[in-house]
Amino acid sequence: MEIILKENVINLGYKDDIITVKDGYGRNFLIPTGKAILATSSAKKVLAENLKQRAHKLAQLKVQAEELAAKLEGLTLTLGVKASSTGKIFGSVTTIQIAEALEKQGIVVDKRIIAIKDVMKEVGTYKVSLKLHKEISSEITLEVVAE
Repeated sequence: MEIILKENVINLGYKDDIITVKDGYGRNFLIPTGKAILATSSAKKVLAENLKQRAHKLAQLKVQAEELAAKLEGLTLTLGVKASSTGKIFGSVTTIQIAEALEKQGIVVDKRIIAIKDVMKEVGTYKVSLKLHKEISSEITLEVVAE
């Protein structure tokens, strides 16, 4: 029996895979529990169209991420924070502060894609990585100065 998986099934396959299983396993377990559907010719056509549309959307997201990476290339942000006379920061620099500083520059990013490599507890220059897409990341320079 040929089926199309609707979700990942351990030791069997991944979502949207077309696989062959024994008739009883497909008819008595996979199809009734909603983990798979019968792989008819119409279901295969629908699957092919869905995969094509998903690939198109992913390609658009990748292009947008590449454009954003081009904007971020070579960018240096200056972030003013409260610090002691010796240069120690009260608290630390967070991803929220970096996202707000980028927004002031006209670049809107989610705080969850920002990865801080080193703990920023002192005034200085740091490298911050932004994971824009699963294949595309960008690095910016963050200059932390005392207010």
